[in-house]
Amino acid sequence: MPKPLQHPDPGQIALSDVLEALSDPIRRGIVQRLSQDGECSCSTFRAYASKTNLSYHLARLRTAGLVRVRPEGTCRMLSLRSDDVEARFPGLLQAVLASAGGEATRAARRMRESTRSATGRARR
Repeated sequence: MPKPLQHPDPGQIALSDVLEALSDPIRRGIVQRLSQDGECSCSTFRAYASKTNLSYHLARLRTAGLVRVRPEGTCRMLSLRSDDVEARFPGLLQAVLASAGGEATRAARRMRESTRSATGRARR
């Protein structure tokens, strides 16, 4: 049986952890996508990073208290803990998302393109 994932209680969400988690453009992109689309499968974010790198970013978001991860069969479903973050730090998440704009999407696209070009060169 898989080990249950730990999520911080709402009162344990620390501002420094939230800001550190949101300092990365890939993680901001994940949070932005979850805020727009609601709950998503982790496979939704495959284009954002490699599988190992994505696991790292999702764990950072979870331990910071920004996302809730729940297993569903062989995949994991992610949802933004916007109510918990808003209750703890009113307006913070909306301010970060508003200022991020399309930055995170552009960063993910650049990363995806650089990965494609690197793997394309390796195959030749």
